[in-house]
Amino acid sequence: MSVEHVVTSGVFSLDGQDFDVDNNVWLIGDDREVVVVDAAHDAAAIAAAVGDRGLVGIVCTHGHNDHVNAAAELADRYGAPVHLHPEDRMLWDVVHPDRAPDRSLADGQALKVAGLELRVVHTPGHAPGAVCLYVPELDVLFSGDTLFRGGPGATGRSFSSFPVILDSIRDRLLTLPAGTRVLTGHGDETTIGAEAADYDAWVARGH
Repeated sequence: MSVEHVVTSGVFSLDGQDFDVDNNVWLIGDDREVVVVDAAHDAAAIAAAVGDRGLVGIVCTHGHNDHVNAAAELADRYGAPVHLHPEDRMLWDVVHPDRAPDRSLADGQALKVAGLELRVVHTPGHAPGAVCLYVPELDVLFSGDTLFRGGPGATGRSFSSFPVILDSIRDRLLTLPAGTRVLTGHGDETTIGAEAADYDAWVARGH
């Protein structure tokens, strides 16, 4: 079993503004099959990492364009389903107005790949349908843009809420074992314990 990492670059667009971003794309699986978490920007680069393995699915941690803009092309290339929480459908539709996600994610759902169980944790705040994936066997959380090294994901834009993301992180993520690796949607990894220590400081600073 392995976790593989691809960094892709492109533009994040929301509320009429554009930002150049680097995204972390994660592959979970073995030498036979993988799941891709967040097909961002460059389907060809992600496909090169998948290779000739079976692509079991593409999981979108949320619907912002920089996390889903390569999902349809990658899915069509492999015949793989795209998974998205239904509360982020309005964000998806901005990017892919003519193609619906294939499957809906739900809190507590278990996805399987290469004998591993990926547990869906609904963590609204950065976006209404934001989810994380917890893989207990690997002691890893794929946090999307909900939790970063240094604090919560951004909440200053449409469909986001700072109080809601604080609740999600406190109640759904900081309850995980302190040593759990947090593999983020952007930037460097961290651990649950490292971020838990700063929770009160985030509340105080207000972002």
